Amino acid sequence: MSTYKPTNDYMFGRIFGVKKNIDLLQDLLEAILPDIKIKKLEVNKQVPVERQIIKDKLGVMDILATLNDGIKVNIEVQVKDFKNTIDRSVFYHAGVYHDSLQEGQDYIEIPKTIGIWILNFDLFDDDGPFHDISRLRRDYENKLLTDKCELHYIQLPKFKRKCQRISTKLEQWLTFFINENLEEIKSMDNELVQKAEEELEYLNSDEEAQRLAYLREKAIRDEAAAMAGAYNRGKEEGKIQIARKMLEEKIDIETIIRLTDLTKEEIENL
Repeated sequence: MSTYKPTNDYMFGRIFGVKKNIDLLQDLLEAILPDIKIKKLEVNKQVPVERQIIKDKLGVMDILATLNDGIKVNIEVQVKDFKNTIDRSVFYHAGVYHDSLQEGQDYIEIPKTIGIWILNFDLFDDDGPFHDISRLRRDYENKLLTDKCELHYIQLPKFKRKCQRISTKLEQWLTFFINENLEEIKSMDNELVQKAEEELEYLNSDEEAQRLAYLREKAIRDEAAAMAGAYNRGKEEGKIQIARKMLEEKIDIETIIRLTDLTKEEIENL
């Protein structure tokens, strides 16, 4: 039987996106957003598991919550790098920001919107922090344009490389997400991390939860394979177009083979 980590977004949703575990979600959010004192927390959107896995696969928000009767927070977990995370995160964020305006409200009343992306890959290939925060700023003197739009990118591989010892609540939770050293997790002085680990162990022992976690991973693998296939087809079509143009310019076949990696037979068939 496979063991799934909290980075499997079915497992993530079952641990943090249900009302009975609202205390786990609050502790995680307090770790990521230490400047916000959370007095009230409400989970607004829990997507039905079957629809998330079978129909939409990658285009559904994992958790949408409201803090203190106003601030909207969208939390996503992404295990595969589809090379579109920044565009997707801005798109999702714009949707939440747009939907936060109620009928009859003035634009100035739109609440602050925060997007949190927990990534099992490095989004930025520089020496920046593993918890990277982006806000809208003016080009002039890099002044903040508005404090209502905020995107947090948490890069787990970068955390793993940079964190020498666990000293903060956020580092405790990220160690749980990596979920490689069970003894280290169970020795933490955070009862809520312990509760999350117990929940994960329970889910990993449940046949239905295992089945749905497997289907979720399979859906993501299938999507990755489909995207790779489309890329390769496009690449081959590009080679064929180049080869045709080279033939029109009377360039010899050996040169075309060397530059396009097409076979002599493929070129002759053009």
